[in-house]
Amino acid sequence: MAEIAVTPIILKDCIVEIDDDDFAAAVSSAVLTPTSSAVVFKGLKPSAVFTDVTAATWVLALTFAQDWVTAGSLSLYLFENEGETVAAVIKPQSGVGPSFSVDIVITPGAIGGAVDTVATATINLGVSGRPVLVPAV
Repeated sequence: MAEIAVTPIILKDCIVEIDDDDFAAAVSSAVLTPTSSAVVFKGLKPSAVFTDVTAATWVLALTFAQDWVTAGSLSLYLFENEGETVAAVIKPQSGVGPSFSVDIVITPGAIGGAVDTVATATINLGVSGRPVLVPAV
């Protein structure tokens, strides 16, 4: 059995590109998450149990600082493009490693927040299909 070495990533210089603009400076968390569920059929015999899983559906969760002043900010982009499907690229390590390309459906983020803190928002953007792994060049 081969022992597989590990090179964990540390998120500190990432690319979060939506519709050809890099919004990583405003984003504190970007996570592509798959979800699937088990499907079970039980027949009327004890041995008649069949289990499978559904195809995964994906979501891109973003946490970001709200910015309603800067032209082209992520807050404004999401608000102005609600419902549109656009291309996005998530690259966990800028300059190293692969990136992941997805088509996402735009949802606007929250407006406002608590006193004496940075107003942030967390959104879940639906992914059409699944991410495409783009190997590092």
